[in-house]
Amino acid sequence: MLLVIDVGNTNTSLGVYKASELVAHWRLTTARARTVDEYGVHARNLFALAGLDFKAIDAVAIASVVPPLNYTLKRMSEVYFHLTPLFVDHSTDTGLPILYQPPSDVGADRIVDAVAAIHKYGAPCIIVDFGTATTFNAINKNGEYLGGVITPGIMISTDALFERTAKLPRVDIKRPQKVIGSSTITAMQSGLYHGYVGLVDGVLRKMLDELGGARVIATGGLAPLIATGSESIELVDDTLTLEGLRLVYERQRPDQTIDHGR
Repeated sequence: MLLVIDVGNTNTSLGVYKASELVAHWRLTTARARTVDEYGVHARNLFALAGLDFKAIDAVAIASVVPPLNYTLKRMSEVYFHLTPLFVDHSTDTGLPILYQPPSDVGADRIVDAVAAIHKYGAPCIIVDFGTATTFNAINKNGEYLGGVITPGIMISTDALFERTAKLPRVDIKRPQKVIGSSTITAMQSGLYHGYVGLVDGVLRKMLDELGGARVIATGGLAPLIATGSESIELVDDTLTLEGLRLVYERQRPDQTIDHGR
């Protein structure tokens, strides 16, 4: 089985594949101070809760945008799974031509998102990934990664509003029943939700004009919420990044085992 790990600035997603089937997946808080053993124990506990045997893992693939955690996850893979992980980056043979300059600036998550979207939905397409930052990633009709747009994520906007104002409270992100809020909380929720949906649709309209049309796929933690109000998002795929990691690993098929005596 294959363990895939997507490390974002806010959340870390893990998935287990048996061939092409995603048999389990989890979302954790990204903790830069967590140790090798803490990550290993967390992984073993998650496997136990899902009724999976961690010893059945024979490969690990990782997409990380948090460099300080790369060594920790590498050692966790070696110590707890006896495997050397595949770290995906711009230099990995993914089959995705990258026209962005320089290619090294394209995050691993954006690369594997694009690989999965082309495989599942075809090209041209736009992938909107709602993470700490929201990224809009454009793939042309030839299946080439053109580039995109990067904006602050909605949680960054929420935190900034709370931290930079004296009287406004921290609020949950939700879609209010009405645009016109009848209280401070509902007014803030309306501004954050509808304001962000407007940002997303505004950017997508301009990208679609430049591409001459494309499918729009959303992923990331808040994708389902924002998609309900968006006129441009066609579908939501919660596990797109994990699927991209699987596809990239299948293309590589490295010999990852470093200890056959386990």
